Amino acid sequence: MRLAASDLNLILENTSALWDELRGQRIFLTGGTGFFGCWLVESFCHCNRELGLHAEIVVLSRDPAAFAGKCPHLAADPSVVLHSGDVRDFDYPEGDFAFVLHAATDTYPRLAPRDPSALFSTIVGGTKRVLEFAAACGARKFLLTSSGAVYGQQPSAMTHVPETFAGAPNPVDPASAYGEGKRAAELLCALHQSANLECKIARCWAFCGPHLPLDQHFAIGNFMGDVLAGRAIHIQGDGTPRRSYLYAADLAIWLWTMLFRAPGLTPINVGSSHDVNILELAQIVAATLRPETEIQVAQEPVSGAPVLRYVPSVERAREILGLRETISLEEAIRRTGAWHRR
Repeated sequence: MRLAASDLNLILENTSALWDELRGQRIFLTGGTGFFGCWLVESFCHCNRELGLHAEIVVLSRDPAAFAGKCPHLAADPSVVLHSGDVRDFDYPEGDFAFVLHAATDTYPRLAPRDPSALFSTIVGGTKRVLEFAAACGARKFLLTSSGAVYGQQPSAMTHVPETFAGAPNPVDPASAYGEGKRAAELLCALHQSANLECKIARCWAFCGPHLPLDQHFAIGNFMGDVLAGRAIHIQGDGTPRRSYLYAADLAIWLWTMLFRAPGLTPINVGSSHDVNILELAQIVAATLRPETEIQVAQEPVSGAPVLRYVPSVERAREILGLRETISLEEAIRRTGAWHRR
């Protein structure tokens, strides 16, 4: 299903000064069928068309037919070429590419519980393969979508995690496979950085928007899925952990800006600094989409317990790149709900 014109125009409005660098060029994208990828491909197509860039995007997919079924309007776009393969061992597409954007990875909760080793090898092996391709095809700029998971557990007294925080996942806990994999991927970027290839690192946090699954491990997606289906919202814990959510149109703006303008090997948090607790999030989702929704909380808060947080500082994005959040959480929920109701 197509993204709303208002979202695509917002992305164009906030990135229009960046795209001349891509005029007549080719970009290679991994992870094109995922949440990030769908937004990147469609925003590329929109900007390419509106600005007359005559650029091309080659999208790596394990199942091009599935991508075409999910987004037929993108698969049919003449500027999109689908390239079949696994990120760990794909055959190199022919020709030169000026830019490579590596957004492919299996998310932690989907794969790690049953096979953390496979998750780790996919992240690390895939990043190594894509970096080697970037060097071979003559790419000038490479963007890795890393994760806030690289910091490990956020200290309860730290309200926002800066890029300078030296925390890390527990290296002897298999549950750390995702975060440790992303840390290794960032190291691989440092090892492949050269005078000819500039590697940018986007540490991505939590997001909201069309294409986000409503039935997986994303709290905001689950809450919206419950409300849109007319069910009560069920909070499994006590509702006190704090999270923040950046709207996907802002995500696309930030990632495109980073690809073209961010300095190499300077990790930048990508997310929202406006945090809410999980109960407040459920209340906002309900109030925005269906105010009569019942909210059920499984556990009572424990007095004096440390607060679990997952919230980034975005000062570096603001100071270095002038990035800002343009869509509020309430508006993000409203737009996402409208897209699902179409």
